Amino acid sequence: MSDEPAWLMLVYRVPSNPSRLRAAVWRRLKSAGAVYLANSVAVLPESSEAERILRTLRAEVEQMGGSGQVLRVEALAGQADIVAAFNAARDAEYTEVLSRCADFQAEIDKESRAEKFTYAELEENEEDLAKLRGWLDKIRTRDRLGASRAQEAGTAVESCAAALEGFAERVYAAEANQ
Repeated sequence: MSDEPAWLMLVYRVPSNPSRLRAAVWRRLKSAGAVYLANSVAVLPESSEAERILRTLRAEVEQMGGSGQVLRVEALAGQADIVAAFNAARDAEYTEVLSRCADFQAEIDKESRAEKFTYAELEENEEDLAKLRGWLDKIRTRDRLGASRAQEAGTAVESCAAALEGFAERVYAAEANQ
């Protein structure tokens, strides 16, 4: 048995107008982590969750007046290209998380320099950290093939958590001195 992932493929057609239908399908596939092999041909690594997502999307495509098929496929050639495309998509998402982590750290630094040690600022930053963690969790769920930037993104989010912890201590100290 091969260690290569098996794939589930959605091949679909939706009416060209209105264009929002095509965009809706694209957004759903992107949200699921699918990669396109061609126009209206997207794949996900095989799993029960991926099958559920693609079957549901197929039904939605048909409700839009289109058609679709969900296939279980094996790459006879080009497997490495599909895996690379899938991992590149995840790495692009991890890169976005890294960028947001840099923004988060810069915001903590700015607030610290301005000595804005308030509960309101702390709460806002806690919400931002929760969003970062949630976003990272979603990407990790889609990252079934081990994209290269996963650990780096995880480390960056934990660094944000450590920075927030330090900021919180300063907020509590400022409150105690009032």
